[in-house]
Amino acid sequence: MTRLRTVAFDAGRNTVVLIDQRRLPHRLTYFRAKNFHETAEAIANMIVRGAGAIGATAAYGLAQGALAFRGSRLGEFRWHVDRVHKTLRDARPTAVDPINAMNGVRAAMAESSTVSGRQQLAMEAAERFADEDVAHCEAIGQVGLPLIRRGLRVLTHCNAGALAFVDVGSATAPLYAAHTIGRKFRVFCSETRPRGQGAALTAWELARAGIEHEIIADGAAGHLMQRGEIGLVITGSDRVLGRTGEVANKIGTYTHAVLAKRHGIAFYVAIPLSTLDWETKSGAAIPIEERAAEEVLTAAGPRGPVRTANPASGARNPAFDVTPPELITGIITPVGIFKPRELWKHRNRLGWVS
Repeated sequence: MTRLRTVAFDAGRNTVVLIDQRRLPHRLTYFRAKNFHETAEAIANMIVRGAGAIGATAAYGLAQGALAFRGSRLGEFRWHVDRVHKTLRDARPTAVDPINAMNGVRAAMAESSTVSGRQQLAMEAAERFADEDVAHCEAIGQVGLPLIRRGLRVLTHCNAGALAFVDVGSATAPLYAAHTIGRKFRVFCSETRPRGQGAALTAWELARAGIEHEIIADGAAGHLMQRGEIGLVITGSDRVLGRTGEVANKIGTYTHAVLAKRHGIAFYVAIPLSTLDWETKSGAAIPIEERAAEEVLTAAGPRGPVRTANPASGARNPAFDVTPPELITGIITPVGIFKPRELWKHRNRLGWVS
């Protein structure tokens, strides 16, 4: 499979270059965000989505905003960077990767006492975050590889693949690693309503890679578990609380976790270190994004959304839910697999900074 860089930065044009995920699986096209406002809009409108991908996009967007500043006064530059940071941070509130990524960029910038120096360091730090995202996902693949037994049938939810990161993916990383060494298995992609990221994006990725897979309706997972047709569940996450082991991920993840527990099926969550939130103390405090009702009331098509619901009805559209640690078998990270409640004990190994 030809690898694709989901998120990239054109330094010469100060432009963030993104695969336009709204067009997949029908067309592979790229969106070029010419300023940090367009980059934030690309995150909010889901041109780019997925924890690592929006983390890298936010990092590049912060560097993009910094590079656009004209002047030499450090105080004015700081104010400008604060505004850029807030715009990108607020684009999608549930994922923690953008916050961690931008914190890393800002920490790097502080090493210089000049505007030009900080601009250069911002660009380097953003590129470093993107490269580290790829390295983390490759490591997740090797850590999780032993879980993918020959003949296994795996359930995924949403898209935690290469499109959700800079490349490789988190939940898909062990699958790609197993496929590379010739291990045969089958994947069930839950469609992941309302935006259908499993059906549109994960299935597109797996088809490109030549991995056997089938798309299932979200509500079919319990039936297949009951019949013994699913042996493992792997999802990604948009935020994992290091203090409690709670996992915020695409809506429907909690439902799959409850069903897996009921049927004695292992449920794993795969994340790079940037997805760990060491500050938030309770899943109830995680901001859950509520998106437009139209996403529930319509279905995506190659020429745009088509209304499928009753014309007179409204809808609720929470984009994420929170899964408690007792439903999760393990958290697959680049440095090992951990029980959710053991993350805090291993925080130094997992990149916690006091």
